[in-house]
Amino acid sequence: MCDVRKAMESRSSTRGYTVQPLTKEEIEALLQAGLQAPTAANRQEIHFTVLPGDHPLLGEMEAEKNRLRGLTGVEHNFYYEAPVVIILSAEQGFRWSALDAGIAVENMALAAEGLGLGSLIIGCIYDALRGEKEAYFHEALQLPEQYAYEIAIAVGHKAVEKLPHTYEAARQVTYL
Repeated sequence: MCDVRKAMESRSSTRGYTVQPLTKEEIEALLQAGLQAPTAANRQEIHFTVLPGDHPLLGEMEAEKNRLRGLTGVEHNFYYEAPVVIILSAEQGFRWSALDAGIAVENMALAAEGLGLGSLIIGCIYDALRGEKEAYFHEALQLPEQYAYEIAIAVGHKAVEKLPHTYEAARQVTYL
């Protein structure tokens, strides 16, 4: 595994994966990275649901996302055919759940990069999983009671390479 700074500098969103499956050890390493993320008041309220890329629920999520957006004929699904998608849900009503889920998913993205894997942090299915079909998806994903979708991550072996994004520190940073 590479060092964290290198992972931050080299990581970018992967939108193309090979068919090579992840090993159990790779999946466990990703989950460990998410589980080790700090949470407000050490609440540890983030739950992780692992789905293989061919799970029928992913197709249902895609269809609902597209229906809500009025999309037809989309070239790729929301997870770009990654072999694994991990759904992060969190306790509803806890003020910091969304932030905690974001920290956990970033840990996982950096761990994926360190393992030589690609990842894509996914928010675009939020309305589909929090909308009129929320109860259905909640039950189908076996989320804990009083939990709701926050964010997801697709992970797999990279089929495409993309340079990390650039930034303008002079415009984006203020020193007081």
